[in-house]
Amino acid sequence: MSKKETNPIKSLKIPQFIIVSCKICAFISTKLVTSYAAKLFTTPIKHKVPKRELEMDSKSVHKIIHVPAINKNIVTYQYGESDRKILLVHGWSGRGTQLFKIADELLKNGFSTVSFDAPAHGKSRGKSTIMSDFIASILEIEKQFGPFEFAIGHSLGGMSVLNAIKDGLQTKKAIIIGSGDIVQDILDEFISKLGLKQEISDRLRNLFEEKYQIKMDDFSAYRAAQKVKIPVLVIHDNDDPEVPVKAGIHIHEQLENGTLYLTDGLGHRKILGNQNVIKKTINFIKTN
Repeated sequence: MSKKETNPIKSLKIPQFIIVSCKICAFISTKLVTSYAAKLFTTPIKHKVPKRELEMDSKSVHKIIHVPAINKNIVTYQYGESDRKILLVHGWSGRGTQLFKIADELLKNGFSTVSFDAPAHGKSRGKSTIMSDFIASILEIEKQFGPFEFAIGHSLGGMSVLNAIKDGLQTKKAIIIGSGDIVQDILDEFISKLGLKQEISDRLRNLFEEKYQIKMDDFSAYRAAQKVKIPVLVIHDNDDPEVPVKAGIHIHEQLENGTLYLTDGLGHRKILGNQNVIKKTINFIKTN
């Protein structure tokens, strides 16, 4: 396998046919391309569970639970038997077993984990979802499986963990890995990757705010971080091609009790399996 194929800091590219479709929609009308972009933005890619995650998948107790706040069902994973529970939250287009290496190490240290496939992810049904679904799922899981001593979130899962803590999730500490930060920046980056004019990003934000009757910036990680009082470990890679390291740095600056740990050359996903990252996570959890 070539170095290019295994490069952990290689950014995921949007298929060319989608970019072409966007340009065609933009040529027809601004309203059409905004609606198309909104559909793309809220539709995750479902990946087959890779072999490396099959052990956690097979050894977990699977359960389908209903989340009344969003009227959706999700699949949960209970891994290990300890009463000392830790919540794991995957990112966009991820799944409940994605943090398996972290989970395995947690089990070795006397913990059990609870994770889930967010709506429209993994084994959970649906085709589209938004961050508020992640947050609602976390809060419902706490009701049914909690309390959790700690919470760990990756990417959008990190943003969701901070927002859930702001909204009442009780946990001693939190760890966020490769977390996004400012929602408008995420929209801008998405529109840029689609090859569209930046004005579409503003239109997309307005569309979401009108449809869901929310302010998108209210879900930005830095806003939630300002209200989080518990210790939070912020882990981010300097070479992350999906979420710039400035996101992690900015979130850390807003935390009352934050610790920042930066890595090099791990990218956005391989960071989850890095032994130094896992060791840092375990030490943070075990330190009073």
